[in-house]
Amino acid sequence: MLEQARLVLKDTFGYDSFRPLQEEIIANVTAGNDTLVIMPTGGGKSICYQVPALLFDGLTLVVSPLISLMMDQVEQLKALDVPAAVLNSSLSAVEYERNVAMVLQGSAKMLYVAPETLFRQRTLDILSSLRVACLTIDEAHCISEWGHDFRPEYRRLAKLRGRFPQAVCMALTATATPRVQEDIKESLGFSASNEFIASFDRANLFLQVADKGAATRQTLDFLRERRDQSGIIYCFSRRQVEELAEDLSAAGFSVRPYHAGLGDDERRSNQEMFIRDEIQIVVATIAFGMGINKPNVRFVVHYDLPKNIEGYYQEIGRAGRDGLRAECLLLYTPADAQKIRYFIAQKEEDEQRVANLHLAAMMNYAETGLCRRQPLLQHFGESYDKESCDMCDNCLSEERADLVDLSEAAQKFLSCVKRCREKFGAAHIIDVLRGSNAKKVLDFRHHLLSTYGIGKEYSKRQWQHLARQFLQQGLLQQDLAYGALQVTRKGYEVLLNGASVMGQLEAAEPTIARPKGATPDYDPALFELLRDLRKVMARRDRVPPYIIFNDKTLAEMAAGFPQSPESMQRVGGVGQAKWRRYGEAFLTQIRRYCEERGIEDRLAAPRPERRRERRAAPKKRRHHLIAEAYLAGVAPRQLAADNNIRIDTVINHLYAYAAEGNRLPADGILALSQLSAEEQASVMDVFERLGADLLRPAFEELGESVSYHELRIMQLYFVLQ
Repeated sequence: MLEQARLVLKDTFGYDSFRPLQEEIIANVTAGNDTLVIMPTGGGKSICYQVPALLFDGLTLVVSPLISLMMDQVEQLKALDVPAAVLNSSLSAVEYERNVAMVLQGSAKMLYVAPETLFRQRTLDILSSLRVACLTIDEAHCISEWGHDFRPEYRRLAKLRGRFPQAVCMALTATATPRVQEDIKESLGFSASNEFIASFDRANLFLQVADKGAATRQTLDFLRERRDQSGIIYCFSRRQVEELAEDLSAAGFSVRPYHAGLGDDERRSNQEMFIRDEIQIVVATIAFGMGINKPNVRFVVHYDLPKNIEGYYQEIGRAGRDGLRAECLLLYTPADAQKIRYFIAQKEEDEQRVANLHLAAMMNYAETGLCRRQPLLQHFGESYDKESCDMCDNCLSEERADLVDLSEAAQKFLSCVKRCREKFGAAHIIDVLRGSNAKKVLDFRHHLLSTYGIGKEYSKRQWQHLARQFLQQGLLQQDLAYGALQVTRKGYEVLLNGASVMGQLEAAEPTIARPKGATPDYDPALFELLRDLRKVMARRDRVPPYIIFNDKTLAEMAAGFPQSPESMQRVGGVGQAKWRRYGEAFLTQIRRYCEERGIEDRLAAPRPERRRERRAAPKKRRHHLIAEAYLAGVAPRQLAADNNIRIDTVINHLYAYAAEGNRLPADGILALSQLSAEEQASVMDVFERLGADLLRPAFEELGESVSYHELRIMQLYFVLQ
């Protein structure tokens, strides 16, 4: 059966090999085993049921709540000459009856259906007369009340299984926490041995959070460097969507708004224009994107803070579905969290608790100084153990700002919190410190406080960054319902007893990091010619451009310069149906381009040989380079100076090298410590008892008397013994 599956993959879909887990999933399903698939957006979930559907003797029923996605997938399958039909409320009466006839005649291998359509008696009667070989439940997280998108009608699917006892069942989703995964399996009666959970890491997505200052200007600066790229910008409110879309249009960008307040025709038109590359950008609320399968979205910007990580992950998942690099920018200010808290406060008490936990996790992601993939993947029950992902702002900011004494700033901020009677959030406190004439400040007579105007030396953005650090260091606590700040016992030590506070002071103006290595490895001029040809053919056939070929396939053409039918069919995504329908036109364009420039066909040679020729030598990772220099006799402090990094960064690199099982001399490490021999022995004793994987337990066990800098040194020395 697997050999047949590989033939279907190549001949129908045009791919030489399966992606990770796809082959194992297909083997499990075709063996008749119920299967749970957790796979990120763009990871290839559809292939997991579309290939078996073409192997089964019978109908594969695909249940999905996303009408636009159903229509899109059926359109793509028809372009591949795969017989598929759809039943949902968007069809005209004529189209609906035509598809019903197709199903009843047995000429459809796959039927996509919305839940509300599925549970109509007529639909159930139609299906009862057919052999349903596979029941596929897409967006399966909708089954769980713990999911971010629970839909009551999805709960009825468990009972539906009894109508098709011979059918194997698949449940697929991209966004399911461990608790939601368990709920799906329990609801559908799945065996734990038949689940396949792919990594949630979308390695091609560059993740970045920038402090939100002049947000419209920041967005325009970001877009000006990406003028020819397709992207989505998410806003919190309809009004913000309209205003930002107008600003971007005035700046010369091809943009349309999308939100639930628009008429159905306008929404549909704007979405279609975006899918067909007739406009570059959609500015939208979260109402946009469910079921959008546009592979060449090169960026997703969150103008406002999302309510939870599941929603954020799903929204950034709309970028880079073709596997090429895409950028995800979140503009963040704690003030946005206050807007979300206001709406949370309108919910029932139990719902408030869950929603506040979701929001806290989202803010933790936005405020972390670690690799962004760590809190993101941890939320979905997956650990991220790499030293650096090299695809987020924090990992690229290796040279962090040095710690400075923030004691005076902390005293000012804490004093202002107290004088405002601990009833206000950070935004109001900052307005008072900076001497704002805001109506709220004047109404509460806070312009008469002694702390009014004493913080003008820092910008609003700098104070926001300081406030987050004071929260993270435990000097303040925040009321989850309303966001009011209160001074903690630790904060009183600073305010009354002069305890010192160390932290980072950011630049007055926000910057947006530039990802490394963004230059594509293909001929950009040929790529644009192929995109133009694709657009012409898409208009002719009245289909979205990616139905013809996606950007990844065009990029492979522009890198390999195929000039024969054999070479063209070696390109990923060029199957038999696509070759028959579109191949000759693209081949002619490539031949003409290459003849004018004397470019040879790089795909003419046998593929294994070509791969050996093109394979680049593996690039050594940074921590290996640092460790090798240390082994060669360069002292840690000299390594820090030579590489323009902090000594803590050197220690982190050496620790990562040692954690891989490599040996390093320990004597040079201990020489970095300023602790006395007795203090060093105490730290080593704590590590012996508590372990050295995490530093916080040791920090607290030692009464916070040993700095994290010293603990990092001793941690490295401990693992080298």
